[in-house]
Amino acid sequence: MLITIIVPVKNEENNIIQALDKLVIQEQPIEIIVIDAESTDNTQQFVQKYEKKYPFIKLFIKGGKRGVSMNYAIEQSKGQAIAFIGADDQAQYDWIHNVRNALKKNHDIIIGQCKIKGKKKFKLDRVKIFYKDFDISAPGTNTTYKKEILQKIGGFDLRFVTAEDIDLNLRAVDANYKLFYEKKAIVYRYLRKNSFDLMKQSFWNGYGRKQLAMKHGRLWKKYSPQQTFLTHFSLYGLIRLLFGFFGYATCKISGGGMK
Repeated sequence: MLITIIVPVKNEENNIIQALDKLVIQEQPIEIIVIDAESTDNTQQFVQKYEKKYPFIKLFIKGGKRGVSMNYAIEQSKGQAIAFIGADDQAQYDWIHNVRNALKKNHDIIIGQCKIKGKKKFKLDRVKIFYKDFDISAPGTNTTYKKEILQKIGGFDLRFVTAEDIDLNLRAVDANYKLFYEKKAIVYRYLRKNSFDLMKQSFWNGYGRKQLAMKHGRLWKKYSPQQTFLTHFSLYGLIRLLFGFFGYATCKISGGGMK
């Protein structure tokens, strides 16, 4: 089974080399599509060097929101399954091997395990959303869909600025597909390096959660207020909540492009 690995990038010159080094050693057959949202740094030049060396790496350039570029990459893909990974994440050497084994067991959607690395003070547990007994809030990185499923449910919703991965998981579950959690499929995620990056991430997380609420209002019944506060009971946790609220409010006031 050919698996296409999609790597969305924008100004990732500090991360893309390490990411690709971990991907080119994955079990074949694979296709790696790097979809660049019009980077202004050296990202494209770095990818082009890998493209010349490895025939299974392809670089495409597509501006716009993340959903626009991701859907474009899906259209260009040749694999029967699509695995998503961030440019600032690094796959374990046997990541695709374990994903492929799970797909051979006829699982629809594979959610791998994300192991966190970086400064512990910036480590904050995500607020999970359970829908029809599935944790649909698993990060988009280290998620693998059969291509036919992505085509049937219409790919990513182009209105989302962020949280498009949660929306995709929800719609897949609504279409009676099942999420399978494969702990052996490991990707390493790196925490934000400073408070500014944390605040920026928190703002957009809040914005995306409001977009989800505007589209799927019933999701609020799936949140646990107790879990939210318990997982943010620290200085950086409170910062995350505060800027998440700012993002949420900004989306509410602006309409979030969901009308």
